[in-house]
Amino acid sequence: MNRRLLIASLAIAALVLMLVSMLTGPAGLGPVQSIRALVAGGDEAAMLIMREIRLPRALLAALVGFSLGVSGAALQGFLRNPLAEPGIIGVSASAALGAVLMFYTGIAGASLLALPAGALAGAAVCVFALIAIASARASTITLILAGVALSSLAAALTSLVLNLSPNPFAAYEIIFWLLGSLKDRTMDHVWLALPLMALGWAALWSSCRALDALSLGEEGAAGLGVNLARARLFIIGGVALSVGAATAVTGAIGFIGLIVPHLIRPLTDRLPGNLLLPSGLGGAALLTAADIVARSAIVERELNVGVVTALIGAPFFLWLVVRSRREVF
Repeated sequence: MNRRLLIASLAIAALVLMLVSMLTGPAGLGPVQSIRALVAGGDEAAMLIMREIRLPRALLAALVGFSLGVSGAALQGFLRNPLAEPGIIGVSASAALGAVLMFYTGIAGASLLALPAGALAGAAVCVFALIAIASARASTITLILAGVALSSLAAALTSLVLNLSPNPFAAYEIIFWLLGSLKDRTMDHVWLALPLMALGWAALWSSCRALDALSLGEEGAAGLGVNLARARLFIIGGVALSVGAATAVTGAIGFIGLIVPHLIRPLTDRLPGNLLLPSGLGGAALLTAADIVARSAIVERELNVGVVTALIGAPFFLWLVVRSRREVF
């Protein structure tokens, strides 16, 4: 498919799904009333619902989905592994640990932004550790092992905090947050995450040429003049910033970064650099659609969007594993 047509189609799909998301909810607002309240004002209750509840939710779904999609495409190109996804470098688990510690210490209740701030602090620790390794001219396999180790350590510490939780209500809050959700988010969450996500996107975009060259292997990329140490630093740092900021405001949402590049890749020339923007737009569309399903699937109670993406992604991941095994043998 023509690249411009693909990007335009995905952008339109994401925008349409954002509009559907803003028109979806239990308040019983009609489409005309919803759009009027969002654009022109009018009824105060409708304005509050549209501008303070539905708009931030739709924006965060698109921004987080974009971050996960572009990060997944970048990591699959960087590691030359179709099963790679953003959680492999440990940032998601570290951000989750930071948020869990906010719950455990009671700081989360002190401010609306205390929870995402704690998650960002946890992600920052992981980022600094990975950047320190990347700047030491470590090999790609070393970075992967470091990410897996950090992820395992963060998961173990999260389990420890759950074991030591002072009461069942705190444990319930922790588990609920770990499932990933876009519920009750505000524009404060959007403004907190957006600058960090944008820095991550910029770092990944600056690495497009390096990603294309790395498809030939590290020796081939070096022969083409690519600075491998700089490329590792920008790719790992970009993914960490994007995914860390996303996890900080929504909790852990999996599989978007794994699924979307696989769905989009056959429609492109398969160069990793050219896959970034389409994967980001595809991620925005998919997560927004998943959030609509999370609100609509069960009338009595809203599902966590992380549960919906896992229900979609886990069978897809198994299919990828089976297909990869067939190709090997």
